[in-house]
Amino acid sequence: MYKYCLFDLDGTLTQSEFGILKAVEYALDKFDIIEPDRAKLLRFIGPPVYVSFREFYGLNDKDAELGVKLFREKYESETLTEAPLYDGITNVLKNLKDNDIRLMVVTAKPTDMAEKVLSHVGIKDYFDCIIGATREKKDSSKASLIEKAIEASGQTDISQFIMIGDTRYDIDAAVTVGIDSIGAAYGYGTYEEIKEARATYIADTPADILKYTCGLG
Repeated sequence: MYKYCLFDLDGTLTQSEFGILKAVEYALDKFDIIEPDRAKLLRFIGPPVYVSFREFYGLNDKDAELGVKLFREKYESETLTEAPLYDGITNVLKNLKDNDIRLMVVTAKPTDMAEKVLSHVGIKDYFDCIIGATREKKDSSKASLIEKAIEASGQTDISQFIMIGDTRYDIDAAVTVGIDSIGAAYGYGTYEEIKEARATYIADTPADILKYTCGLG
C-alpha cells in the first residue's frame, strides 16, 4: 500500500521514558522544580525539549535554552541508552523491508542522538535515512522534518508515504504535509489525542502497523 514508512523514534520504536525522564528531572531540579506527577513528565516525549520547558513550566527563552543544555548534559552522558525497543518492533521492521518498503526515522531528537539510540538497540541498519533536528534549531516542526524526509527520498508522489507516531505532534505534522498516518496507541500519546488529531489508522500494537502498511496480519 505504501512505499515509504516514516517512523517517529521515542514512544514508537523505543520505550524512551526511562532515560528521558531522568534527564528532565535533572534539568528541572536545577530550577528548583520538583515534579511528582509522572504523567506530566511524560509530556516531554514528543515535542522538542525546548518547547516543553517553555510550554509546560513557563521558562523564558534563556532558561529554556539552559534547560535543554542541562537535559542533554545528563541524557547524553548517562541515560540515552535507557530506551528498550517495544516488543515486536524488530519483526515489524523486518517484514516491511521484506515487502520492499523503505524505512526512515523522523524525530525531533538531534540526528546524532537518534543514530546512537538506534545503533544501541540494534535497528539502525533497517533505515535508509534518519531525519532529526539540528542541535542549533530549538523548535524544529515535525512537519518540516517530514518534508525533509520526502525530499531526501527523491519521490514526489506523497501518497506513497505514511507517518507512524505515538503523539498528536506526529499526526498533526502528517496532516499538515498531506500524507497518511498511523497513531501508535501503544506509545505515550493517548488513543483520544491521536484519534482527535485525525490519524488515518490507529495501531494498538506494533504488529498492527503491518496490517495498515502492507496487508499482513
